[in-house]
Amino acid sequence: MTREAFEELVSQALDQIPPELTRVMDNVAVFVEDEPPADDPELLGLYEGTPLTDRGEWYAGVLPDRISIYMGPTLRFCETEDDVVHEVAVTVIHEIAHHFGIDDERLHELGWG
Repeated sequence: MTREAFEELVSQALDQIPPELTRVMDNVAVFVEDEPPADDPELLGLYEGTPLTDRGEWYAGVLPDRISIYMGPTLRFCETEDDVVHEVAVTVIHEIAHHFGIDDERLHELGWG
């Protein structure tokens, strides 16, 4: 799969987020990266920042939170293009949930592991 096609899948996954949620997303940017950090080569996505639930009056003038979706491990993990479509959607939702303050344990309970 080309990078352009993978980026389109990420865009499509973002388009599936309900408008009532995207309206409250704040100061967050989503990026497609080729590979994750070397210390976690199987990582499919990563949220870095301050979740909305942890922001207070002090939160101003900071760089945007960052969501990275990793193409390499996703393509290696998936067997078919349909698997890639599904996994990209799950990963995008998973990382956006972290932006909303939902932790991994709760995401696993909800089936978004």
